[in-house]
Amino acid sequence: MKSRIYYFRRVVLATCLCLSLCGMLLNSADVVAAKFNKAVDVGQVAPDWKELIGTDDKRHSLSDFKNAKAIVVVFTCNHCPVAKAYEERVLKLAEKYRKEDVQFVAISVSLIETDLLPEMKKRAADKKYPFPYLHDSSQKTGRAYGATATPQVFLLNGARKITYMGKIDDEMHADRVTESFLDIAIRATLDGKEPEVTETKPVGCPIQYE
Repeated sequence: MKSRIYYFRRVVLATCLCLSLCGMLLNSADVVAAKFNKAVDVGQVAPDWKELIGTDDKRHSLSDFKNAKAIVVVFTCNHCPVAKAYEERVLKLAEKYRKEDVQFVAISVSLIETDLLPEMKKRAADKKYPFPYLHDSSQKTGRAYGATATPQVFLLNGARKITYMGKIDDEMHADRVTESFLDIAIRATLDGKEPEVTETKPVGCPIQYE
């Protein structure tokens, strides 16, 4: 009788362990199941970031924008010609949605000299950036978001969950754009809807991590 009870207990324990492991695997797949991103997925709460220095010499954190209805995080830099080609479009989108409480934030994790804070300040002043332009010398923000190229965007809703990530639109040349992924995703997010396209493959200059 004792041997049967012992055997039954072992079966139950093994079953519980199996279910627990399966649950962990499923949860892991749910968290990182993006096609083009190995760090985060759409629907996931965006990684937090704190105390990043900006071109205004102030420290900025994601929590600073708690009243924003949506946040667009743009990983960019100074030297990249693709980022430069998209710069005016980012500025126009920031202005378009400014009155609807959509906060844009540009972040550079590049350690190339032309992408460091002194040159960032010149760029922000020259282009009159209406949003924070931050530098992360630790590169932790880029790694946490799985950013691989510039420019690469992450759209966060009011709950700070990612609703869209990838490229801004389908064409580097503004006059050839046929699909404005970010613009459409912002509108859907503000309307409380899921964007029709939630992820695209980022294009641009590869981010160099050290």
